[in-house]
Amino acid sequence: MDLGIKGKKVLITGASQGIGREIALSFAREGCKVSIIARSEEKLKKVLEEMGGEEKGHCICVVDLLPEGNPTKAVSELIEKNKGYDIVVHNIGGTLGVRDVISPVEDWNRVWRFNVGIAIEINRLVIPYMREQKWGRIINTSSQSAEGLRGCGAYGASKAYLNAYTKVLGKGVAKDGIIVSAISPGSIYAEGSDWDENSPKNIDNKEAFFKKKEDFLRHHMAIGRLGTAEEIAPFVLFMASKYVTFAAGAIIPVDGGTE
Repeated sequence: MDLGIKGKKVLITGASQGIGREIALSFAREGCKVSIIARSEEKLKKVLEEMGGEEKGHCICVVDLLPEGNPTKAVSELIEKNKGYDIVVHNIGGTLGVRDVISPVEDWNRVWRFNVGIAIEINRLVIPYMREQKWGRIINTSSQSAEGLRGCGAYGASKAYLNAYTKVLGKGVAKDGIIVSAISPGSIYAEGSDWDENSPKNIDNKEAFFKKKEDFLRHHMAIGRLGTAEEIAPFVLFMASKYVTFAAGAIIPVDGGTE
């Protein structure tokens, strides 16, 4: 299937590993020119090499997007260098270790900024170019936690906000030929994550980890296993394609039948 995105300029945050890395590689295989942002220069350089390097039109940006002002500074420089972006994938997010539902408001705000605020800040920079050319795609990586609200409350609430923002922004820019959507993955295996038996959190008590995992899969995952980044990336590519012109504000669950 020809997605109609060959040669498009793509910006992806949180692209050094896991879902973000696979999304970046997938766009590169489609012939896009991909800019990737993350904190780890070493990991970004590895992904850049896997994509084919700078000679293919790809580039990296090493920056921590959480501090105030960093997204605007970094993305403004990228926009100047690449003359705007056709497709933006907001893949940055996480709990930041905030799990107590009575955590201070400052913690809730940090989690909100990490999962939503950074995307809002970047969108103000990339949308004018998309409006000018009457074509654009913005895809947010949400989470099934926005619906199930299990685990980290601040994280689930921030992803629920992200879903609402996706719909509101999607309606607001649809007339400009810009389609905003979100992919909502379920529990995905990634190296070093909570679902990695060898992560620092689990390595000292693997027996407890395997018991927790087995219980979770039995009660909450209809498919009976964790998902993979390779199962998420194709949905992002499709939502960036020429075929999604009627999908303004769509939220696409890809969660293995999470209950």
